[in-house]
Amino acid sequence: MDRQKIEEQYELWKDRAAEDADVADELRNMAGDGKAIEDAFYRELEFGTGGLRGVIGAGTNRMNIYTVGKASQGLANYVKTHYQPDRQKIAVSYDSRIKSELFARTASEVFAANGIEVYMYPELMPTPCLSFAVRFLGCGAGIMVTASHNPAKYNGYKVYGDDGCQITTEAAKAIQEEIGKVDTFGGVKRESFADGMRSGQISYIGEDVVTAFVEQVKAQSLEKEGMKKDVAIVYTPLNGTGLKPVLRTLQEKGYTNISVVKEQEQPDGRFPTCPYPNPEIQEAMALGVACAREQEADLLLATDPDCDRVGIAVKNEEGQYVLLSGNETGLLLLDYVCSRRKTLGKMPKDPVMIKTIVTTDLAERIAASYGVACINVLTGFKFIGEQIGLLERKGREDCYIFGFEESYGYLSGTYVRDKDAVDASLLICEMFCYYRDMGKRLTERLEELYRQYGFCLNTLHSYTYEGAQGFSRMQAIMEELRKGIAALGGKRVRETLDYAGGIAGLPPSDVLKFVLDGGSSVVIRPSGTEPKLKAYLSIRAGSREEAEKTEEELRRALEERLK
Repeated sequence: MDRQKIEEQYELWKDRAAEDADVADELRNMAGDGKAIEDAFYRELEFGTGGLRGVIGAGTNRMNIYTVGKASQGLANYVKTHYQPDRQKIAVSYDSRIKSELFARTASEVFAANGIEVYMYPELMPTPCLSFAVRFLGCGAGIMVTASHNPAKYNGYKVYGDDGCQITTEAAKAIQEEIGKVDTFGGVKRESFADGMRSGQISYIGEDVVTAFVEQVKAQSLEKEGMKKDVAIVYTPLNGTGLKPVLRTLQEKGYTNISVVKEQEQPDGRFPTCPYPNPEIQEAMALGVACAREQEADLLLATDPDCDRVGIAVKNEEGQYVLLSGNETGLLLLDYVCSRRKTLGKMPKDPVMIKTIVTTDLAERIAASYGVACINVLTGFKFIGEQIGLLERKGREDCYIFGFEESYGYLSGTYVRDKDAVDASLLICEMFCYYRDMGKRLTERLEELYRQYGFCLNTLHSYTYEGAQGFSRMQAIMEELRKGIAALGGKRVRETLDYAGGIAGLPPSDVLKFVLDGGSSVVIRPSGTEPKLKAYLSIRAGSREEAEKTEEELRRALEERLK
């Protein structure tokens, strides 16, 4: 958008955006600050398969009631034209983030004014509960107001289809076209939330739906009969949505020796003790580890704000607490699910596990040893959910046994079509107890897997590029990388895979994979939710020491190209 149009948008918003006092104040304070105005208005928040996500604030490039209202009107138009009247229903949920409830109510008001039935959770609930409600209530769509694990200044708006899965690329494009037709200040229909409740156009989702969800999670258990469940657990919801559903599920399954990290127990969108509320990040886990150490707990569980990811810490052989990566926990869970299904006679004919292309390839070797086929999909759990739906349409839903991604997302059932940290927390607890009864730590079991299938080190590095200039720099870097790389860190690039053209039946995606001599690889992609480039390094080596040395050499060589 050129400078004149940016200024025109700014003046329009300054005149019209009076309903939200925070937005109005910010617009007034922007006056004369060209850089701030440009960052707020140089584009509209991009709507894609992940919906919207951005910094909370004033402007077309921000999350506020006006961008949420416009997106909701576009979604309402889409639902009205793509579904029969009996499916013109939308489920709504929200997390603990700043203004999440306000945005959820705003969206509900728009849907109701458009004659769409709205089912909204009466309190904040995890993302998987939204996926479940869409299917359980027979809705045509669902929205989850969340920015997942982003810092406190972000919020977002995930959209789900009638299958309980995040929308497809085609649906996102169609919805974006509808959004593009909507005038932000003159084209959005709204009726008050109170009026919607009185008319019955808006109603709260009942406790029966929550109970049905918990029962489905409990049904995923593969526990051994007579297994001791007195494991000492420290749990932190990182000030998010996980507290009630995680504790309820674990307690109903017999895990009662649970302590909660007090500072992170209650919902708080400021995340005062963990600025980056992401269990992938060591700093976010620090308070939980300290609490576990103080109480001499056996296991630390941490779920992110919308409770679809879970991170863990366990004691190693020296009694020190170690954080397991998403890949490591995923490998342990995959092996546990396969082993227990086989023992219990619950392994289906032609079993399938699903993972993303940036998730460790070691999962394929473990799956193959149990006769389980592996399907690789693009980054994002929505693509795993999509594959579950495809299996369902073929009458093979029961073939799915497990899916995971390196970013701490896991799912062992088909009752939802997104990653579920409630389900994963239960499986982790019972897996821990299962091996403890055998006299093994999870770290010991992980080393056994490495000895059996070969060592593999997987790391993720993120590089931030803020604002309009940063956005342009990211695009330029990807263009430069597409011209080709002969070697990285002294290793020859054996093959370059550019997913922008679609590979192996996958839809086009802005992802590059460099396969190196020796079986190692580097994957680069722009984040779909943050101004970042993400680099996934997968190192095959004879030992951990050798892998760490190779990883450092590759990382340094790569960073020279990302400046």
